[in-house]
Amino acid sequence: MRMRSMRRGIKEMDILMMRFAEAHLDTLDDAELDMYDLVLSQNDQDLYQWVTGQIPAPAQIAPMIDRIANAASDDPVAKRPV
Repeated sequence: MRMRSMRRGIKEMDILMMRFAEAHLDTLDDAELDMYDLVLSQNDQDLYQWVTGQIPAPAQIAPMIDRIANAASDDPVAKRPV
């Protein structure tokens, strides 16, 4: 799952998913791992829109999308001034 998290297809999703996996993958329970696996099977363009809040995520994976989005917004690197 770590490899699938960092080799997505578009760089933005590589970064978002890799950082989430590095920070949280080891703490996910079996049900959460199944949901994360389902998230990893989604199209990058859709995932990016869901994680960034441009469009709502499907209900089945919305809780995991919310966790990924929250982890991205809590990332200190993301908060650095440009």
